[in-house]
Amino acid sequence: MKVLQTLPQGDLNDVPSAAKAAEALGFDMVITMENRHDPFLSLGVAAVETERIKLGTAIAIAFARSPMVVANSCWDLQVASKGRFILGIGPQIRPHNEKRFSISWSPPVPRMREYVMALRAIWRSWEIGEKLRFEGEHYTFTLMTPNFVPPSTGQVPVPITMAAVGEHSLRLSGEVCDGVRLHPFCTRAYLEDIVMARINEGLDKTGRTRGSFEVTGGGFIATGETEEEVDKVAEWVRHRIAFYGSTPSYWPVFEHHGCGDLGRKLNRMTKAGKWDEIASEIPDDVLHLFAVIAPYGQLENAIIKRFGGVVDAIYASTSQDIRPQIPSDVLQDIARIPTTFNGFKTNW
Repeated sequence: MKVLQTLPQGDLNDVPSAAKAAEALGFDMVITMENRHDPFLSLGVAAVETERIKLGTAIAIAFARSPMVVANSCWDLQVASKGRFILGIGPQIRPHNEKRFSISWSPPVPRMREYVMALRAIWRSWEIGEKLRFEGEHYTFTLMTPNFVPPSTGQVPVPITMAAVGEHSLRLSGEVCDGVRLHPFCTRAYLEDIVMARINEGLDKTGRTRGSFEVTGGGFIATGETEEEVDKVAEWVRHRIAFYGSTPSYWPVFEHHGCGDLGRKLNRMTKAGKWDEIASEIPDDVLHLFAVIAPYGQLENAIIKRFGGVVDAIYASTSQDIRPQIPSDVLQDIARIPTTFNGFKTNW
């Protein structure tokens, strides 16, 4: 099983040391998010400061950017990293698209399907000279003159992974993507009963195997050297569960555990501006549904219980400000946990 570490994004000057430290410890990948900062810039720094560790967005918001713009960023990161980059994209919810990014809204699943297909069409035109002719309902790309084609260095295709929560998006990820970035607002039962069933439906539709499709995430991890460190992160996780649980898009996970009323209560509290009070509404039993809570010495067994047999890669943290320095021997133990994923496709 792979373990992913976050990168600092507030100041690019902090990236080299953090990326090198993650690589030295034995983390499999460093990731960035799109919250307060751009998700691509830190990875550009990390690409030229490291040699082995994978790099990826988890996630970059898709609809705020043209697929052509994202295609260029990914191409450059793939070249700089010598084939170590993995793209993670997601649609974000409607209010953020309309009110934060000023993007017109449309049903996200059909649009994301086109987005992924457009990216691959652009890259094929650059790498193998295929005529660019992608015409969809949301995106059209038919112009590519030689002046705008980046030179090839023979890198493998950039794997495309997608954030997915609902059943339709989970099915789409299995149908058109190389992997899925599961939201940490997820439980073991939801993983087994809903997530994997929908992903497998998408894989079956296109005749692909689970071995070439990577499942990442699906829960929080609160860990540290001491119980005090673990407890501090666990309280941060409690607040994140309350934050996400207040949003209707995530309520299917609550409903799966009979906690629908909790989600609706949290929603009312946020609308009343009670952001400082919502974490207290998350009881310990709900906290443990969503999170692995264990010190480094107990982490391997806790991860097996929570993620084993379902997930291929996990996030050591889902915060750019919290980066647990999991010891190398613990990371090696986790790496030996069997997974289904064998590797991304490498042919164009």
